[in-house]
Amino acid sequence: MPAVDLSGKTTTAAATAAKVSARDHDDTSPLVTRRIWLGVAWGAFTAASVAALSATGRFMFPNVLNEPPQQFKVGLPADFGMGVDERFKESMGVWIVRTADDMVQHASGFYVIISTCTHLGCTPNYLAAENKFKCPCHGSGFRLTGINFEGPAPRPLERARVVLAEDGQILVDKSRHFQWELGQWADPESFLNI
Repeated sequence: MPAVDLSGKTTTAAATAAKVSARDHDDTSPLVTRRIWLGVAWGAFTAASVAALSATGRFMFPNVLNEPPQQFKVGLPADFGMGVDERFKESMGVWIVRTADDMVQHASGFYVIISTCTHLGCTPNYLAAENKFKCPCHGSGFRLTGINFEGPAPRPLERARVVLAEDGQILVDKSRHFQWELGQWADPESFLNI
């Protein structure tokens, strides 16, 4: 029998399938090859891994709020006139009130009202024309003493500790609160007698 030359000819099924699946350079078929799908999959996996690692890294450095100090000096007593001083409302969250006759201490001096509404924690405004504090959120009204008289606020505004520092300045300590309903406004540190 004559020798058959099989060089260059494929006879197996795998070789035939490889020849059929090969794409020509001018093939415009919308189908995507397996290599492209693997590239997309690895790209998506890499992006998800980077996002997860960056979120984990951000978790390691928590948010820090720089709050004002709880104890601070506001100045000399002579720097304040009668009535409500609003200089520290935005920066420290308090009103400094100088009165000729306190309703509890029955003396002239200073008390410090914390500017947080006792209803839901909004910041009331001082209305000088009406001589009261009025909460813009739900309409609670407070007298200059801090006593609530209108709106949904369940109790009066709180007072902060106020004393005279060694250098003669007024020292406010917001870490100590005094509540009217607990009888704490009679505490000597809730009022600075001048």
